[in-house]
Amino acid sequence: MINEETIQQIKEMLARSESRDVIAHCDHIIEKEENDENKKLIAQLFYLRGNAYRQLGEWGNAMSSYLEASDRDPDSPAKQAYAHALEILDFYNHDLYNP
Repeated sequence: MINEETIQQIKEMLARSESRDVIAHCDHIIEKEENDENKKLIAQLFYLRGNAYRQLGEWGNAMSSYLEASDRDPDSPAKQAYAHALEILDFYNHDLYNP
């Protein structure tokens, strides 16, 4: 069963830049707890997984995770993270096309 302690452990792993471990851990819990009644905690897992992908520079996967988190919890910080990711990618793309 997912709880706040698990979320805190994942946040600590993310702070130590253990991104691949965070992704694997989140995927395992999400798969196991997919039918869990606590959608907000599952949404947090998707958000944290998105942050791990962002640390790795895997923007597509990060944005997909943020969208999934936002779908499950509209009040999630993932909505803002998604918007920031779009701004960053938009800025990068303009620089790539207009050196």
